[in-house]
Amino acid sequence: MEEFVSEGPYSDSRCLPYIQVVWSWADLGQSKWIAGYPTERLVQPFVCLDWRSGWSLCPATPPHVGPAHAGPTHSVPSVLSPWLLGPRGETRQKQGETRQRKARGGKESERLGSRSPSQARMPPTQAECVIKNIIREIGQECAGHGEIVSETLAAFVVKAVVLDPSNGFNMDRPLVKSDVQKLVKLCVSRLLDSKNPSLDTIKMQVYFDMNYTSREEFLEEHHRVLESRLGSVMREITDNRACAREELESLYRKIVSYVLLRSGLGSPTDIKIVREATAALQSIFPQAELGTFLTLSKKDKERQLKEFTMIVTGIRLFNRDCGKGGEGIDDLPAILREAIPATTQHIDSQLQTAQDQAYRYTAILEKAASNPLLSMELQPSMLKEALYNVRQYEIFLQIILSDIITCAQEVELMIKQLGAQLEQLKMIVKSKTAVPTSQVFPIFIALSNLWTSFQDEIVLISVLSNLTTHLEPFLGTHELLFPEKVMQNLLDGLTVKTDVSRVKEHLEDRVHLVDFRKQEWLFPETTANFDKLLIQCRGFCPYTFATTDGLLLPGNPAIGILKYKEKYYTFNTRDAAYLFAENPENYIGLIKEKAKKNAELIQLLELHQQFESLIPYSQMKDVDKHIKPITMSESSTQTDTHILPPTIVRSYEWNEWELRRKAIKLANLRQKATHSVQTDLSHMRRENCSQVYPPKDVGMQSKREGSSRVPRPQIYIAGLRGGQGKVTSGVKVNLTRAVDET
Repeated sequence: MEEFVSEGPYSDSRCLPYIQVVWSWADLGQSKWIAGYPTERLVQPFVCLDWRSGWSLCPATPPHVGPAHAGPTHSVPSVLSPWLLGPRGETRQKQGETRQRKARGGKESERLGSRSPSQARMPPTQAECVIKNIIREIGQECAGHGEIVSETLAAFVVKAVVLDPSNGFNMDRPLVKSDVQKLVKLCVSRLLDSKNPSLDTIKMQVYFDMNYTSREEFLEEHHRVLESRLGSVMREITDNRACAREELESLYRKIVSYVLLRSGLGSPTDIKIVREATAALQSIFPQAELGTFLTLSKKDKERQLKEFTMIVTGIRLFNRDCGKGGEGIDDLPAILREAIPATTQHIDSQLQTAQDQAYRYTAILEKAASNPLLSMELQPSMLKEALYNVRQYEIFLQIILSDIITCAQEVELMIKQLGAQLEQLKMIVKSKTAVPTSQVFPIFIALSNLWTSFQDEIVLISVLSNLTTHLEPFLGTHELLFPEKVMQNLLDGLTVKTDVSRVKEHLEDRVHLVDFRKQEWLFPETTANFDKLLIQCRGFCPYTFATTDGLLLPGNPAIGILKYKEKYYTFNTRDAAYLFAENPENYIGLIKEKAKKNAELIQLLELHQQFESLIPYSQMKDVDKHIKPITMSESSTQTDTHILPPTIVRSYEWNEWELRRKAIKLANLRQKATHSVQTDLSHMRRENCSQVYPPKDVGMQSKREGSSRVPRPQIYIAGLRGGQGKVTSGVKVNLTRAVDET
């Protein structure tokens, strides 16, 4: 049986990128072209929906993408191809034009240079034909030299060549034949340069913009494509007017096939799978009820078919969990748990390699900036283009890795929900032979929705993995231009610093607010959404980039973020921050001029507001978004307990009986008289008071102590020892001092 492909708006594979064209260099330099929906499908089909196997993942063989061109030239009828289109089949270009018209408020955008009245605009259709012919001629010239170039890439290169001031195009004069010939020649020579990292970066950017979209947009478009592919089968069922028994049986088989195709749980040609699905469908929709089904309106039929699909899917998933069925159903949670870590590990490895290469290039360029002799021998311009190439690759990998991490989080959450739903269903069913549908049908539908989410995650992981694989060929010039031996010689004696180590070096160097009166600086402790601010130049230091002719060094937000004209800038050192803050316009102008020479910097550094005509679709939705900082500061307020004087009437009484009692009391007082009596014993009485002073502790000294010193007697007897005779005779000597001498 042939592969099932519905006929729809995607049968036409020729859709050229639209370019707004005018008859002067100024208009060409500022034309609002957005990459459209070209012939080159850069993504192979990842999901095949056919009659034989239902859902299946293709091996995703890479298209013919080489370092010399941005994509294949053949059209690939893929399930995922139409996700480049809008909700109503619009191309990305048309969506971009709509967004830009709303953003500009219907006004025409500014263009470089001024136009004189004599330079009239060509009719739109004729102008489109002129530029399409230029792009077509560029493609033919490249094809004649054996190089296949997509029209989107050719259009981008035309734009880049016109913006480059070194090419000498005057944007104030009309377009003439010699200019066209020169433009074609320059574009062809640039596209045929196989050893140009700048061209590889542009190809990478065009490829990524044509193949990447946000998670929400991709899933929405993917579901819409599946609905369109199932449209013909649904129409065969809803438009059927079967009456005979054979026709009703054929209609029921079509419903079973539709349920299998929509659920993606097996092929409609597998007998075992068809029998299992038929048994599940008959338990909720017997064949005898086909007559009632045929009397419904078309919308009701479509709604019931979708409900049948979800309930049958839930029944089959429950039987699979119980070990009583589930023929042809893959274990998607287990597949995802194995595929996500493998994909993440691969991207981490590629990201680490790209970062190491960028760190080495940066170290060499820093050395060349401080050594003019080395700069003359090295040709740093080519090395900077290689740095831009690997930095752009690193950024794209980080975007893909972020999406895969989101997928991993969603999968873990869905696995928990799936287990909880199955456990709840087991508790309801247990060993019962009959269960109310109001209890089990909602759970079956929830199981079906969870399984559809698992299928979406598998498709998304496949797309992101394939996108990562297709980005690698755009790094092929590094080995040719800078072999490992050359890099080792250049790195001899150098210390290669990582972005993290550069940030740590100046972690304590902070901008002093007292040095700036007019500029506003933001710090982590004073800004609540500090990490969510949209940093200009993609977080690289603008001062270093402007003063070193394009060297990319990461900025350090801890030093302080400068807010200038509602834009935010970070710097790698405090000195760079001070110098940039003195004259920001000068350095911003230098950055813009550098971007004109290297068009890949427009997307790499997100300079879209300076070059609105080159905004990629993947970032079109973020152009008008502006996250304002939420500043934090210590403050206190005090509120008086009673700001206004009290208005409470103390004499108010709500009780009517109490009012009556008071009225009676006042009425009685009018008839009373007050008398007083003074007695003889009381007329002289008054209140008396006396004060008693308690005794206090007092001490006194009645005598004083005295002392005198008596001389110590000192009496010595001489001659007691050492005599010759038997009789000892001694002499007594009194050495005691007199009393008056002491």
